[in-house]
Amino acid sequence: MFQYWLILVVLERSLDAALSVSQAEIDRHLELGREFLARGQLQDALSHYHAAVEGDPNNYLTYYKRGTVYLALGKAKFALFDLDKVLELKPDFHAARLQRGNVLLKQAELDAAEVDFHNVLAFDPSNEDALNGLYKLSPVREDIQLAEVLSQSGDYPAVIQLINRIIEVCPWASHLRELRAESHAALGDYMNAVSDIRSTTKLLADNTQGYFKLSSLLYRLGQVDESLKEIRECLKLDPEHKQCFPHYKKVKKIAKFINDAETSEEAKDYESCIDGSKRVLKNEPHVQNVRFLAAQLLCRCHLGNNDPAKAIENCHDALEIQREPGLFCDRAEAYIAAEQYDDAIRDFKEALEIDPNLQRAKDGVQRAQRLQKQSESRDYYKILSVPRTASKKEIVKAYRKAAQKWHPDNFQEGEEKKRAEKKFIDIAAAKEVLTDPEKRAKFDQGEDPLDPESGRQQGFNPFHEFSHFARPHGSPFQFKFHFP
Repeated sequence: MFQYWLILVVLERSLDAALSVSQAEIDRHLELGREFLARGQLQDALSHYHAAVEGDPNNYLTYYKRGTVYLALGKAKFALFDLDKVLELKPDFHAARLQRGNVLLKQAELDAAEVDFHNVLAFDPSNEDALNGLYKLSPVREDIQLAEVLSQSGDYPAVIQLINRIIEVCPWASHLRELRAESHAALGDYMNAVSDIRSTTKLLADNTQGYFKLSSLLYRLGQVDESLKEIRECLKLDPEHKQCFPHYKKVKKIAKFINDAETSEEAKDYESCIDGSKRVLKNEPHVQNVRFLAAQLLCRCHLGNNDPAKAIENCHDALEIQREPGLFCDRAEAYIAAEQYDDAIRDFKEALEIDPNLQRAKDGVQRAQRLQKQSESRDYYKILSVPRTASKKEIVKAYRKAAQKWHPDNFQEGEEKKRAEKKFIDIAAAKEVLTDPEKRAKFDQGEDPLDPESGRQQGFNPFHEFSHFARPHGSPFQFKFHFP
């Protein structure tokens, strides 16, 4: 019996010690929470208040302090839980009731806020904060009712104007931000709609519908990667969500096609870029801003693939959706490749009307004008019948073929021979310019490095290519053909 009593004493003393230590720990957490709160380290303060609440779940002041931190973090839902608990433990704590009334007003929970303000005034009839809250209720209530009526009648600008005013009083009202987002979307202002829906996902922690709407709006704007990011947030909350899951599968597929095409473009694998872009168009027949991304890629990749006609066609399709200055420059480059210089100049100027400071367009206008002037004189690419993208090997091959055809020895004396001599000299000049990287670069920029009027002639001797001339029978142009 004595042993049993001794065990009880030891256990009681151990329990007293544990309770003593526990209270000391609670006090330490409360003190640390206060210090972190004073320094603005809200998350750290919140951690210590969590620990204090767990240690003593019946201390209304600890709940109140934690609720204050939640409010500072913008987590009104959790703040309300704590304020409700405070008033459950201590119904006459009027500071908490006033705080709850203000939170409810900011959420546009007007009836509940009104009850709290009246209860505060019943205890303290001159409380200015409670009187001010009641003063705001009536006009806000009327504005909300009117906004809902105007929304049903389709007067979206008026709805937006009203909610702008309401939000000044009720900034945490997610349903009003949703209503304003719908109005912005109805007017085609998707960027502001996105901003409002994004706010609702922060105001409501488990807002799966908000994430779905946000992802859908971003996809409609052509921001495919951002859309994919937001729909994944929905699936984190509900992996089987009936709207988010199928939307996720679609957006993921389109994002892969676009990213693969962009990667291929960077690697100059233009065929793969074209293939990926066409997959986007096939899988997304409706959303124009997504189709714009594919058409823009097709424009650039067809140009890189030396197909200016298809590049022009796809640039045109993209510009029908968005008049983007860089895209006008892309189409201008395709026009230059097709030697349609008037159209190129027009597109560069169109880009400058949208963005007067776009240096690419400024340089492009000057280059297209030089090339247009150049096309009216001697065009070395045309002389050799090669595209502007021809390699040095292709140029040399074309030169040999043309030189054989137009060798003056192939023609009888007279006008035909004179014409052949001139052609032959032009062929030699074309080879001289186009096989020299520096001269070719100047020519591609609209300068003729062999034009004596430009002041840049580099001592070209048109007969250098014919250094093995012979003059049997007194003929001044009997060539012994020589190819370097």
